[in-house]
Amino acid sequence: MTELCDRTGSALSTGLAAGEFTAIELAESSLARVEAVDDRVEAFLTKTPQVALERAAELDTYLSTGAPKPEVAGIPIALKDVLTTNGIRTTCGSRILETYVPPYDCTAWTRLSGAGSVLIGKTNCDEFAMGSSNENSAYGPVHNPWDLDTVPGGSSGGSAAAVAAGEVVWALGTDTGGSVRQPAALTGVVGLKPTYWRISRYGLIAFASSLDTVGTFTRSVRDAAILLGALAGRDHRDATSVADEPGDFLARIDRGVKGLRIGVIADAFGAGVQPDVAASVRVAIERLAALGAEVTEVDLPHAEYALSAYYLIAPSEASSNLARYDGVRYGLRVDGDDSIAMMFATRGAGFGPEVKRRIMLGTYALSAGYYEAYYGQAQKVRTLVIQDYAAAFAGVDILVSPTSPTTAFRIGEKADDPMAMYLNDIFTIPANLAGVPAISVPCGLDAGGLPIGLQLTAPALDEATLFRTAAAIESDLGLDLRPPLLAGV
Repeated sequence: MTELCDRTGSALSTGLAAGEFTAIELAESSLARVEAVDDRVEAFLTKTPQVALERAAELDTYLSTGAPKPEVAGIPIALKDVLTTNGIRTTCGSRILETYVPPYDCTAWTRLSGAGSVLIGKTNCDEFAMGSSNENSAYGPVHNPWDLDTVPGGSSGGSAAAVAAGEVVWALGTDTGGSVRQPAALTGVVGLKPTYWRISRYGLIAFASSLDTVGTFTRSVRDAAILLGALAGRDHRDATSVADEPGDFLARIDRGVKGLRIGVIADAFGAGVQPDVAASVRVAIERLAALGAEVTEVDLPHAEYALSAYYLIAPSEASSNLARYDGVRYGLRVDGDDSIAMMFATRGAGFGPEVKRRIMLGTYALSAGYYEAYYGQAQKVRTLVIQDYAAAFAGVDILVSPTSPTTAFRIGEKADDPMAMYLNDIFTIPANLAGVPAISVPCGLDAGGLPIGLQLTAPALDEATLFRTAAAIESDLGLDLRPPLLAGV
């Protein structure tokens, strides 16, 4: 049975404005779904039902006056638990911040809250956003609504699973190397990583500052465009946010792909790509051609080195960013005989194995005698990847590849093999290194009934063309994906 919480954000926004239902009824629908399924999905670390119902009641009172309604107003949303929320616990999926309650909001939530969004809760994630399966959370893994024995992807797996299971209509995550797009692919939802400069990172607790990007999970491409419109724009508190006006992301969304030049990444169907994934992505590419796009093959010569470069740059930045968790200023403190012993004990008890692994990798790469050999070389590779994208976009408008080489794998399957885990991000990482926007849209199911994602990538700040292309293939494929978990709900 389809409930209010199963509809798209755009449909709900229209219904609210027309008085078909109230914001309270919508919030109650979402909260009822959380109550029904989250003991199995475990998408949430902190639930905020009282906050949600109070906000919904305020909105209903506001709308009863005939006042104009922002498009995001009243829509139930969840935030990945690396985004700070004033007065609401923010843990980053880590024991070291288990009791941390921020005194301020991140800019992303400030903008959505100011436009009337209804917060249902904070979602589970890999600790400090480090992971591709959501198994690195100190509070246990999230379960994929499509098969509870499989992972939802990571690090934003809680947000992805919450949208897929209908617990919220849309959600925010963060994407450092694919942490929005990859879980979107594995859970059958739309995952957007905008241009690095599009959304302010103020209040996003940092993993790797030059790569971290606030992203969105939605049920449709149109919803992604609506949500980005509410989030984008200059923020004086984030020097990396772009000064340009974002424009109307919906203006060209229904134009189709006729005349667009689509570049298929040449190495996107090699060894390691699951046959069902390759077949579904190829069908989607054929559909784009049938819709009038000009399809050609494109080479990104240095993409094969992107994974190695990323796993030097990201841990290096993490080792610096995570130095602040020392037991002195906030979060966990484990006493010791002196300040050094206290710091060692705090970090040893507070950080999990993956975070420790990346801190050690990054500290080594930045150490005297190794900086230029590792971190310096990785940054040179990053420049080459940026140049590869620039060259590719001189000839095409959009690049296409699978989002993930495989569909969802079983919980624990890759837990003891970090290299196998890191390879899950092989198609998503290059866009983070270059800062360009990319989106994952569902394009089919594998033989086991698990979702497959198609990744589209556009030039920097050209989300409008990205949405136009994604909306066209979404409409043409006409997929109506509903996890088996919801069959009896």
